[in-house]
Amino acid sequence: MALVELTIFGIPLILFSAAMLGFFTAYGVGANDVANAMGTSVGSKVLTVSQAVLIAAIFEFLGAFFAGGGVTQTIRKGVIDPELFIGQQEILIYGMISSLFAAGVWLLVASIRGWPVSTTHTIVGAIVGFGIYALGSDKINWSVVGNISLSWLTSPISSGLLAALIYWICKEFIITKQSKFQFLIINFYIFLAGFAISLITITKGLKNILKDSEVVLTFSDSVAYSVISAIVFTFLFYSFSRSRLSKNQSSESQFAYLMIFTSCAVAFAHGSNDVANAIGPLAAVYQASYELLGQSYNSETPLWILLLGAVGIVIGLATLGYRVMKTIGERIVTLTPSKGFSAQLSAALTVVLASQLNMPVSTTHTLVGAVIGIGLVEGIKSVNLASVRTIFVSWIVTLPIGAALSIIFLELFMNLFTY
Repeated sequence: MALVELTIFGIPLILFSAAMLGFFTAYGVGANDVANAMGTSVGSKVLTVSQAVLIAAIFEFLGAFFAGGGVTQTIRKGVIDPELFIGQQEILIYGMISSLFAAGVWLLVASIRGWPVSTTHTIVGAIVGFGIYALGSDKINWSVVGNISLSWLTSPISSGLLAALIYWICKEFIITKQSKFQFLIINFYIFLAGFAISLITITKGLKNILKDSEVVLTFSDSVAYSVISAIVFTFLFYSFSRSRLSKNQSSESQFAYLMIFTSCAVAFAHGSNDVANAIGPLAAVYQASYELLGQSYNSETPLWILLLGAVGIVIGLATLGYRVMKTIGERIVTLTPSKGFSAQLSAALTVVLASQLNMPVSTTHTLVGAVIGIGLVEGIKSVNLASVRTIFVSWIVTLPIGAALSIIFLELFMNLFTY
């Protein structure tokens, strides 16, 4: 009981501390993963860094606050079942705080170095490390960890193949040969972009609002509404581009405008998916704290926790996100608007499918895989292999570093504060 007896404004001190560490981790998520949404836009010169940060801040916040609850549950209780800590909630609290601290420290180091690491794998590795140390390896839900780890391969490969196909069609039939089907292809891509934006908004952004209104939509219903919305979006964007672009301007100009919309979609998807990496452990501490106090609590992720994560992400991307943004946008492949659009569209479609499954895939892996896939269409020499090698190494070490840091901090906290 001593763990929760000290309070600040009626809030258990340990929960207040966990909230600060959750904010710190959210800051790292924003600083590192902002490149997933905006790096390609900056690299292809469609947006300046300041413009990219402003747009990302708005849509990252909306995605995190309104759509971040579902994947948060996977992080909070999918890797380790909190029920295993009944009667010893103190260990769960210390472990989740250690995981937050471990993830925040590694993300800060990686962001300063400009390494686009997976925040998902960072926090999962930290939770696995604490779980093995506190309970033993047999208590880890390895099927969940395996599915998350599998995304290390599936998300960049699937996104890379899709991006390569989208860009190859652009290159062959629009940029190089000026095919008679150019009009149809461009408008089909506009439709796909509108479809991705709509599906993300319906299945994630409006999820909590529809739930409160007792409106139930199946995935097929969401797809149908997204198709209708995409048709309207295609018509409006076609009218907009005709009024803003002269006939002698290249198709790259259309892709430049279109990239702004896809950037919004990817930012929203990223906010809804990756906010869980910062606030999932915080939600577990919230539950354990109120169990120790014998007070009732809401099993759903509280809005104040979602708000804390959303604000942390925005501040992180605004102050430190430009470093990783440059890596994604400039140090893998030289990007143009058509290349950047192809990468963003494929990433958005990949992430929305994963979000529908409540699977916390790495948006970092998805975007990097897409950019590499586009580079391979141009030829292996167009890809900065040294930069890719550094990125891959940072991916490989992320999970074990997260686990090791979590164990170190857990041992430190237990010795300092347990009496």
